[in-house]
Amino acid sequence: MVEFSLPKNSTIGKGKTYKAAAGAKNTKKFQVYRWDPEGEGNPVLDTFEIDLDECGPMVLDALIKIKNEIDSSVTFRRSCREGICGSCAMNIDGGNTLACTKAIAEVSGDVTIKPLPHMEVVKDLVPDLNHFYAQYASVEPWMKADTPIAKNEERKQSPEEREMLTGLDECILCACCSTSCPSYWWNSEKYLGPAILLQAYRWIADSRDEATGDRLDELEDPFKLYRCHTIMNCTNTCPKGLNPAKAIGKIKELIAERKG
Repeated sequence: MVEFSLPKNSTIGKGKTYKAAAGAKNTKKFQVYRWDPEGEGNPVLDTFEIDLDECGPMVLDALIKIKNEIDSSVTFRRSCREGICGSCAMNIDGGNTLACTKAIAEVSGDVTIKPLPHMEVVKDLVPDLNHFYAQYASVEPWMKADTPIAKNEERKQSPEEREMLTGLDECILCACCSTSCPSYWWNSEKYLGPAILLQAYRWIADSRDEATGDRLDELEDPFKLYRCHTIMNCTNTCPKGLNPAKAIGKIKELIAERKG
């Protein structure tokens, strides 16, 4: 059997422990990944004991309470708190999701919070998304149409054509799906990953777009598209309930039809 040995600097150690205030009865422990690029040593998990009677119901509420009341150096992204912006994507209780929509009550035992897996970490729970967004830009995610229309007119589509975009344009680019995909872990320099491929198909499926052929040409690549092996991690973890694997399958079908 193959044995893997991790480098010493990848081992996560035990960090500090912060107890809840005296008299707190309804408490829960949150283990939060901590790493400072300007510091020394390995990442650690700090443990924060939170009084749930003084905290909101979501994991993000606990993180905000930790930052505001216990340790202001804890670093994470957040914005809308409504599951719309995707900023607070992280690994919670072993799965990728949004901290703002993950209820504390859904986690039995301690809540372990880490950054999205297999990405460079900027600090604590903040991953470096520069490469991810560069891949998004590479699929040119905007409408391409040269057919002229009358001034003040719109490029119209039927309700049936609009329905083709349902399940695609709701993607918030949180990266939960891509960072749950083993193919993306090992081939992220070349494989676009489920989030970006879903975004690519969103424009391929749009009846108003006139660059379908060019888009398929760009995606017909052993690494950009065909590193997907349909293991469904992406679909299973999507916090918006979308199906990136289905979108990838549709792209493969369209390319196959062109060759048929």
